Amino acid sequence: MAESALPADYQRILAAVRQAGGPVATRAVGEALGLDTGVRGKLEPLRGKLTKLAGRGWLHQRGDGRFTVRP
Repeated sequence: MAESALPADYQRILAAVRQAGGPVATRAVGEALGLDTGVRGKLEPLRGKLTKLAGRGWLHQRGDGRFTVRP
């Protein structure tokens, strides 16, 4: 499946992880997307989307909980 077939939210998340250039935490992705990262409840839906992208092979979730783009 092409990245363009993903919903816009997921495309923005992938772009933010790609721009990080290395392992990135959920909070950093949230900041890049302009989310209010001071409230943990705002990050949980984002963490779920990151985990879903990792489960489907778009991202790699490291043991420390950070994410990278798959090569």
